[in-house]
Formats: sequence, C-alpha cells, structure tokens
Amino acid sequence: MHRLTFPAHKRLRRKAEFDAAYARGRRFGNGFFAVTASSNDKSGARLGMAVAVRTAGNAVERNRIRRIIRESFRLHQSGLPAVDLVVSARPKAREAPGTELHASLASLWKKVIEHCGGGSDP
Repeated sequence: MHRLTFPAHKRLRRKAEFDAAYARGRRFGNGFFAVTASSNDKSGARLGMAVAVRTAGNAVERNRIRRIIRESFRLHQSGLPAVDLVVSARPKAREAPGTELHASLASLWKKVIEHCGGGSDP
C-alpha cells in the first residue's frame, strides 16, 4: 500500500515547470477549477497550484482552497498517470462548500485519467 503523503518531489515549484505544463498540457475544467495536465518523465503525478487573489480573495480563503486541492490530490495521486498538473481556482470556488470542491476535483482527476492515462488519447 502506498503512503498517502505529499512530499516535495510531487510538487511543481519552479516557474519553468509551470510554463512547460501550460505550453504542452491539455486543459480540463468545470465551474470551480481548471486543470492543465502535461505528461512528464517522472515517477508519477506532480501538483502545482495557481490560486490568485483576484479569484479567491483574502489569504484565509486562498489557503482554504489550496488545502482542499492538496488533500484531494494526496488522496487520488496513486491513481493518476505521470503528469504535471496545474490546478487553477475559479471565482465560484470561493463561495462553495468543501464537499462540492472535493467532488469537483474528483471529477477532474477522472478526466485526467481518461484522457492522459491509459494511452487512449495522445
């Protein structure tokens, strides 16, 4: 069984990594989040977050959204293909309850698996 942690090597940290994901990645979205997924040559999925002040509001609200994104990724990372993921929050995420945000992210992880996993689509 895999440990459900979120170590540093599972994170996108440099601007160049974000830029590469945006340039080469496929985009998925719903009312609360937009996800850009770009295949990588690492051992598994890596997460980067873009939660802007304009979108999410003050620090408390931004950090709440970031915690939910990290927690959802942590729980689903073992099923995700080797991709770099950049998750951006949309304005509706600010007002939404946590359960809706978790469900929204779960549906986006499924889309990433369908389109970037199994080799069915390039």
